[in-house]
Amino acid sequence: MANIISDETIEYVGILAKLELSAEEKEQAKKDMGSMLDYIDKLNELDTSDVEPMSHVFPVNNVFREDIVVNGDDRESILANAPGEKDGAFIVPKTVE
Repeated sequence: MANIISDETIEYVGILAKLELSAEEKEQAKKDMGSMLDYIDKLNELDTSDVEPMSHVFPVNNVFREDIVVNGDDRESILANAPGEKDGAFIVPKTVE
């Protein structure tokens, strides 16, 4: 295990995660974090020179459509459902004192 995790690091991570760890849990966390870092080191050994960079595993592209207004100028029928109307806008009861 090339990555040695210090007691200070475990304490700091515990504070950040708002965890209270016992001595046994701290030792287990040190082993687990060391194993994770060893695995990352192992992944860094892989040759990725021929791998194309990507932002997603699947070929996801944005699908855009034309922005066409289909019912934009029907103010009278929309305001017909309003509890009240003034100057082309809704009037509703006050909700905040």
